[in-house]
Amino acid sequence: MYKILDKVNTPQDLRKLDLSELPGLCDEIRDYIVRCCAENPGHLASSLGAVELIVGMHYVYDTPSDKLVFDVGHQAYAHKIITGRKEAFKNNRKQDGISGFPNRDESQFDAFGAGHASTSVSAALGLAKAAQLSGTGEKVVAMIGDGAMTGGLALEGLNNAGDSDTDLLVILNDNEMAIDSNRGAIHSYLLKFTTDPAYNKLKTHVWERLGAGRLRNWLQRVVRNLKSGLVNRSGGDLFEAFGFRYFGPIDGNDIFKVIRTLRRLKDIKGPKILHTCTVKGKGYAPAEADPTTWHAPGKFDPETGERISGSPAISTGSGSDRVRYQDVFGEVLCELARKDPKVVGITPAMATGSGMTAFAEEFPDRFFDVGIAEEHAATFSAGLAAGGMKPYCSIYSTFAQRAYDEIVHDVALQHLPVVFCFDRAGLVGEDGATHQGVFDLAAMRSIPNTILAAPKDEKELKDMLYMGLEITDGPYIIRYPRGLGEGVSWKDEIPSRLEAGKSEKLMDGSSVAVLALGPVSHRTMEAASRIKEETGRNPIVYNVRFLKPFDFEMMEDVKDCGTIITLEDGALKGGLYDEVCEYVSSHGIKATVKGFGVHDRFMPQATVSQQRKACGLDVESIYSVLSKLFKNN
Repeated sequence: MYKILDKVNTPQDLRKLDLSELPGLCDEIRDYIVRCCAENPGHLASSLGAVELIVGMHYVYDTPSDKLVFDVGHQAYAHKIITGRKEAFKNNRKQDGISGFPNRDESQFDAFGAGHASTSVSAALGLAKAAQLSGTGEKVVAMIGDGAMTGGLALEGLNNAGDSDTDLLVILNDNEMAIDSNRGAIHSYLLKFTTDPAYNKLKTHVWERLGAGRLRNWLQRVVRNLKSGLVNRSGGDLFEAFGFRYFGPIDGNDIFKVIRTLRRLKDIKGPKILHTCTVKGKGYAPAEADPTTWHAPGKFDPETGERISGSPAISTGSGSDRVRYQDVFGEVLCELARKDPKVVGITPAMATGSGMTAFAEEFPDRFFDVGIAEEHAATFSAGLAAGGMKPYCSIYSTFAQRAYDEIVHDVALQHLPVVFCFDRAGLVGEDGATHQGVFDLAAMRSIPNTILAAPKDEKELKDMLYMGLEITDGPYIIRYPRGLGEGVSWKDEIPSRLEAGKSEKLMDGSSVAVLALGPVSHRTMEAASRIKEETGRNPIVYNVRFLKPFDFEMMEDVKDCGTIITLEDGALKGGLYDEVCEYVSSHGIKATVKGFGVHDRFMPQATVSQQRKACGLDVESIYSVLSKLFKNN
């Protein structure tokens, strides 16, 4: 089907191609990515924009001996296709398929795993330093996007790398900035001059002959000022302040410029940064026109660009209509802000995903997108709370792991009333192990002065968000899942007043108790109702609501049951299961406790329904467990 791509199964095959064939190869890779993602959804726009950079890196560098490190990994699809996973890419992000992100267990070409932003510079510096200490001569390249460069970890890595003598190339993939054509000629000349081997050899010789001292420092300042006077280098001074030599910007979608520049930079010693400008969604018109929507568009017709599975309704919420939890959060947050002028919203670069775009439009002065900086988001929220505001900070659960110290040290220790809304909590599906939000319950349960809540549905999420207005001691953490809710009425419902640490009894029964945390409560009730219809007997069922403070009155109610089952969309170690086991053990209760959730492992990619089944959290699994228990009693 593909004239050139069909000949490329490894980077070695790629390096056999004539330079003139590479533009065609890039076009074919784009077409292949589009057609695969049309049928099997993935992260599209970022990968389309990075094709030439990835082809260029593999063409110039001797991978896998030389190491390529990707930040996040959204842009790495061309890398997977080139490195022996072309056929496997058709099952990208599927159960038993390949990961949607770089994964060391998957390929020798994946030098470092990635799923969270801003890690590439630090990891690449470690690899480069290891190569230096081992004397292997391996080259190391990190590719990072302009968004990930806002993360504190990226700046920490730059600061350390710039102060070292380690050979490292960082490619800044800037897909927001256009190259100004009016200064293109000067940029091209300066880039050609500064990457010229003869120039760099002479420059190194001059600096070595001068040695360290005032004269050398003065001459270097003169050279930097001269270069700055010739051209506005789009942030080059910032990177050179970190100790990096700055090159660019260049057109990162021009394969000839990419290869020519990489070849020149390959043998320049020390830490270097190449600024490249690319077009997000490059080569596919719908993605170029709307890169935000086409970041992860779902299924679509590759010929017309028509999306087959569009987004669900956002503003409905009655009867059987199902909306996404993040949209409930966004709409209720607007309600709260209308009622209380002290309510503010904070997000670390996830405004759209968290459902905060409407809030941002209605309350621009009270909306803060702090960039990819979860630690800063937490402490910034703490400062807002200390100043008398009522911050609602929305962070994806998997990314909130980064803010653990700030939640402990800056919020909980100081009793500050910050409402943390952990979106994408629990099993999240095809994004795989890097993105499952399953560790928040165990991590946050250990923090003093903390309320940890999990709503069973959209209405209870609304209730818990309203509860946040009255919180005076913090942190107050609400965790809710990705995707559609349970279809309960919520929009026009009057908020119910909830008491922290008070559970909800959903069904009275005997012999067996089921304690469910979060939306699994609904699946539990479905299974328990079937058991009741078939046997006339049924378990006690509780919607736990709050893991912390924990409802000990609930435990007194179920202590005489022979079996207590816990269900949670999170890690069993440290979560609800451990809480119940601790209580049973410390109070001498004779009941057997069975826990269902995520066992001691990282959950690989699969659909959410497949993951629930694997963890015993789907209706059929719950029904099967209850059926066996009642038959044996």
